[in-house]
Amino acid sequence: MKEELEKLFGEALGNLKVAGEESQVTQVRTEFLGRKGKITALLRGLANVSPEQRPIVGRLANEIKLSLEEKIRESLASIQARKRKERLLHEKLDITLPGRRVPTGRKHPISEVCNEVIEIFLGLGFQISEGPEIESDYYNFEALNIPKDHPARDMHDTFYISDEILLRTHTSPVQIRLMEKQEPPIQIIAPGKVFRCDSDVSHTPMFHQVEGLMVGDNITFGDLKGILTIFLHEMFGAKTKVRFRPSFFPFTEPSAEVDIACVMCQGNGCRVCSSSGWMEILGAGMVDPEVFRIVGYNPNEVVGFAFGLGIERIAMLKYGISDIRLFFENDMRFLGQF
Repeated sequence: MKEELEKLFGEALGNLKVAGEESQVTQVRTEFLGRKGKITALLRGLANVSPEQRPIVGRLANEIKLSLEEKIRESLASIQARKRKERLLHEKLDITLPGRRVPTGRKHPISEVCNEVIEIFLGLGFQISEGPEIESDYYNFEALNIPKDHPARDMHDTFYISDEILLRTHTSPVQIRLMEKQEPPIQIIAPGKVFRCDSDVSHTPMFHQVEGLMVGDNITFGDLKGILTIFLHEMFGAKTKVRFRPSFFPFTEPSAEVDIACVMCQGNGCRVCSSSGWMEILGAGMVDPEVFRIVGYNPNEVVGFAFGLGIERIAMLKYGISDIRLFFENDMRFLGQF
């Protein structure tokens, strides 16, 4: 049996030398050391060996098994190292090639303009106030002096959730909620999303507004004009011409539309401004006394002004964009310009 063990060991070593794949090495292990392997089968006959030879043969068998297992591990490691080297040579990195630039994110132009507007008004002493985007009919219309069946409601294409609940059409309800809770003086802006059922090159169902409110005991239309003129000069340049035109809003009286000289033609007249040289930019006015009565203020003791502007409108004029829908299409070629 001793000679047979040594012969099988030599045969196994010979097979390992010519094994070039991991599967072939595994086959050698199975052929000689598996449950039905040649060495395993031979050792089952150990009981037939004489008692004097049995310890010697048993020790030799263990040494052969351990040695063969070690040779198998070495052979596997050698094959794996060779394949890893071949793979590295095949997949080597050419460090002379330029790297691929990872695209970096940017703030959306609407966010940029909104932040710029907010920063200007914060510098003028205004504070930020916010409110819910889902509003009641009372806060969105009635408390702003727009009762049911009022013609001014036609100015708002409203998304109604129920008869009394809707998506706010402006951020003016924030002003009402604040005045209900706080006594004058008040000097706030209310930025946020608003919703109207309208969609074309200059309107989207969702857009952004910043509305402002100042209430105190000695506030004039001159203060309103001064603050808005400073804002527009900061936003569009100190040489930008500004004008106020009489207008109508249910919650301000007197009311005005505020225009700036066309940013495309500098006031000379072009297709964008319909050859007028002016572009409407925002609406404003002195708070109607009826609004003060609704929130519990005495209109004989307080006075104030309010204004509202659309962020998309400002961005379109600032960047010379003719279609508001471009802001919401998420085309990286468009957004990457800002």
